[in-house]
Amino acid sequence: MTTPLHPTLASVTQRIIDRSAGPRAAYLDTMAHNAKAGTQRGGMGCANMAHTTAALPAADKLKIHAERAPHLGIISAYNDMLSAHQPYEHYPETIREHARTLGYTAQMAGGVPAMCDGVTQGAAGMELSLFSRDVIALSTAVGLSHNVFDAAVMLGVCDKIVPGLFMGAVQFGHLSTVFVPAGPMTSGLSNDAKAKVRQQYAQGLVGREALLESESQAYHSPGTCTFYGTANSNQMLMEIMGLHLPGSSFVNPGTDLRAALTLEAVKRAFQNTGKTGGERIRMADIVTEKTVVNGIVGLLATGGSTNHTIHLIAMARAAGVLIDWDDFSELSHVVPLLARVYPNGSADVNHFHAAGGMGYLMHELLANGLLHGDVKTVMGEGLGAYTNEPWLDNGALAWRPVPAKSADDAVLRPVSAPFSADGGLRLLKGNLGRSVVKVSAVKPEHRVVRAQAVVVSDQQDLLALFNAGEINRDLIAVVRYQGPRANGMPELHKLTPPLAVLQDKGFKVALVTDGRMSGASGKVPAAIHLSPEALADGPIGKVQDGDWITLDCEQGILELEVDAATLAARSVKHPDLSHNAHGTGRELFGLFRTHASTAESGASPLFN
Repeated sequence: MTTPLHPTLASVTQRIIDRSAGPRAAYLDTMAHNAKAGTQRGGMGCANMAHTTAALPAADKLKIHAERAPHLGIISAYNDMLSAHQPYEHYPETIREHARTLGYTAQMAGGVPAMCDGVTQGAAGMELSLFSRDVIALSTAVGLSHNVFDAAVMLGVCDKIVPGLFMGAVQFGHLSTVFVPAGPMTSGLSNDAKAKVRQQYAQGLVGREALLESESQAYHSPGTCTFYGTANSNQMLMEIMGLHLPGSSFVNPGTDLRAALTLEAVKRAFQNTGKTGGERIRMADIVTEKTVVNGIVGLLATGGSTNHTIHLIAMARAAGVLIDWDDFSELSHVVPLLARVYPNGSADVNHFHAAGGMGYLMHELLANGLLHGDVKTVMGEGLGAYTNEPWLDNGALAWRPVPAKSADDAVLRPVSAPFSADGGLRLLKGNLGRSVVKVSAVKPEHRVVRAQAVVVSDQQDLLALFNAGEINRDLIAVVRYQGPRANGMPELHKLTPPLAVLQDKGFKVALVTDGRMSGASGKVPAAIHLSPEALADGPIGKVQDGDWITLDCEQGILELEVDAATLAARSVKHPDLSHNAHGTGRELFGLFRTHASTAESGASPLFN
């Protein structure tokens, strides 16, 4: 018997369907127009076809020229500077060879850039990070624009890469598309130990050598970083939205199971073209309003990255689906927190996977009416397949039901005994605008802060005040001119250790910013993505040092305690931001900054 859908899930979904009616219909019309009855390359001119196959082996040329068998395009974010993407180095040749064994063909369609926020945190390069997502979307579209592919696989893992690949690939939603993860690195130094050394370094208690040793023990091998930040939230999202194979998100690189899952993903991509005897399943069939709601639910149930209150909005818009922070907030009130993975707990994603992982999580959500089970996935109809886990049966890939109980209820719990009754993501509203706050890692006693503002326009200025010992008191740090139009909306993760130090000293501390925090946002309450941003004449630009602010995560309030007349009378002179436009390639991104939408609209110049 099917569990009835939770009424809030049903009402939010219907609201999204109604809101999206126009753009969704236009999107689906475009996808129908782009699809061909035969292969996508059918009817190509001879010169065009010759260019397509010029560098291929003779056997592949014959198959492609015959125009009967499906052809697969590979989009890869490989580089060997990023540990998460290094495993992809040999995937294209593996995929091409496997395609041949199946009787089909594959080509490397294009590469996309992949930068690491962990490298650029606190540096100028971080101001390119958010917009790299849109560059990746554009690059994906360029790779697929040759219009010779019937299917595609997306090779990418980290913060902006998966959202960008998704935004680009969904413009080719008439194709069969599978996202192929590379998996997390094996566990190294615990996240709690790493965080402790970071705080000690911020206080001057240990030197750079000790800090580097700690970080190197944490980030030590190929694979995704093991904390539950944006990269691993991406993997959760692709699985719960049905674009990964079941149970494939958190299988370590270099294992036989990882290799088997990759080959099966390629097989599925061909099968879903409908040209090899299987059902035709387009990416546009998979990505629907219900699928997007499932993604939000997954984010809330796992305490995922706040970056997806921007990325998922942009991803949905690329498929004609309109969501906003009210949708996140309303669902958060009814979706329980079922996972504790760092920074929301001490475990890492390997521990989460071993405890039951995505299969257990999705089984619990489905059994309690908290997911739309009636959706298409790369596996076919419904999410039932995603309550199974992959394993090797005498070397052959197989799936089996996930255990009925979590292997560790300190990491993963059932709906009947959650870590929290809500998803821990709140919408804050008040006279400063709209923002989001993640409270799943914030202790209840720290969720309401009323304090005087310390106002800066650069995170380095706040760090300087901390290092000078000038902010040892209750405070709400207001870090403005960090929005997408001001400087590309860099993450402000460098502020986490010093603010955590102040909190540990017993001070009431919070952050208010029109910028972003890391996907690993932690124990200090942070009202982030504040809209409108300062450069768009948002009220945050009128806050002065010493103003009292109330940040109440429980009631959803962000209020500047200045009367309306006084606030209206304050004039604003924007600081000189010219330094944000020069160096580290920032000159090339002026168009992106100028045309970026608000954070709540996805902070994208592509869907403004």
